[in-house]
Amino acid sequence: MATARPRPQVMRLTEAAAERIKAVMAKADRPIAAVRVGVKNGGCAGMAYTMEYAETINPLDEVIEDKGVRILIDPKAVLFLLGTEMDYKVDKLSAQFVFNNPNQTSACGCGESVQLEPAREAQ
Repeated sequence: MATARPRPQVMRLTEAAAERIKAVMAKADRPIAAVRVGVKNGGCAGMAYTMEYAETINPLDEVIEDKGVRILIDPKAVLFLLGTEMDYKVDKLSAQFVFNNPNQTSACGCGESVQLEPAREAQ
């Protein structure tokens, strides 16, 4: 009898990203169930990461619980985000979420859009 292979976690968070999401959600002006992460077509490299408040969890959302934070992954983005680490970086001129994504093949010069390939099955 075949045994099921463990399902990989789509995304993980650094401590910095988890703390920033907790702070942002605490300041929301309405009840928030989680933050939804996805990708959309656009930008000079072809795709861009998206983040938005989610008031409800959709039945097809991939639910990630990491470091005390709930992240929802849009079902259309799962294959593009497999193995991604979400971080939060602060420097002198900016503060932003950063996606360290093994499926990213290139990015535009301004850093606003990326080229992504769907994750492939591990050999």
